[in-house]
Amino acid sequence: MSKASPLRRSCPPKLPAMPKPKGKAKRPVPPLPRGWAGARWRPVAVGGGLGLAAAAYVGVDYLRHLSPAWHGRLRPALWAALALATAARAPFYRRWDAELRAAPRFLAALVFMLAALLCEAISVRFINTVLGLQWHRSTAPLPDTGQWILLALNEKLPQTVVDLLRARIIALHHYLMLFIMLGFSALFDCIKGPGLGIGSRYMFTMAVGRLLRTMTFLATILPSARPWCAEARYQIPDYPHPWAQKYYVPYASDRMMIWRVMKQDMPYATLQDYPDEYNPDWGLMSFLVDILRPSTGEGPSWYHLLKKSSGGCSDLLYSGHMLVAVLTAMAWTNHPI
Repeated sequence: MSKASPLRRSCPPKLPAMPKPKGKAKRPVPPLPRGWAGARWRPVAVGGGLGLAAAAYVGVDYLRHLSPAWHGRLRPALWAALALATAARAPFYRRWDAELRAAPRFLAALVFMLAALLCEAISVRFINTVLGLQWHRSTAPLPDTGQWILLALNEKLPQTVVDLLRARIIALHHYLMLFIMLGFSALFDCIKGPGLGIGSRYMFTMAVGRLLRTMTFLATILPSARPWCAEARYQIPDYPHPWAQKYYVPYASDRMMIWRVMKQDMPYATLQDYPDEYNPDWGLMSFLVDILRPSTGEGPSWYHLLKKSSGGCSDLLYSGHMLVAVLTAMAWTNHPI
């Protein structure tokens, strides 16, 4: 017999094939958080507690429309219960070190959001005063197809459904309070902390959204859906601001002048005579006079003018209320209870 070749001798012996597992492998079950072993009901109970607290807050606040007397009794009791629960839980919170590390970022986001809100308030005042009171009186609101749909539904739907849709159940302050509840729920391990970190992300996103909103409504001024609003809220002259006198009014009604200014890309019209503007001395803030357009009866400083701006009168797109609602919904969705 012939000898086996050296190559064949060096090959390792074949191992028997491993049997294939039958069926799908079971997914490993993640371990429960520390302190919850043997108490699988507790995460559900804690998360449900946050939901019940939010529902209780909204329900008790709605009682102001149904029964002001019960609202006056239950609201202090609810606030006291929430405050006592928070104070009782705070000493046992295990992530105070993370909260302290997140505090500088929280304060920076707060300052950024306040600056964005100040910029928005100045811009709201500007677009409501720059065209003058006569423009607000004479300019019709834009066609609102959404309002058409709601009016048509009011004619078709049962009165009970119409009353439910008209009920003021959720308002802006409810969304803000729901987010504050979500941040404080880190004390109860409903969400993963730190709560100040969640608050800083919320305020930073809010500030960016407000700045983007300011840029959108500054780009094109839309007439108000309430033509009486400007006259009731502001004390502004009937005539337009000097900037509008030069760049808007001469070309607002004559289509040939509009065509010519678009073709030449240069203002050319002869300006009309208007009264002089009121110019108070605001010291270092005098640069805001041309933007805020004050009048003699609106207070001694620029701060008094901004306090009266509120939400403005012109149609501001996009909606600031909707921004708060969407951010709150995103926060609750991204930090499930």
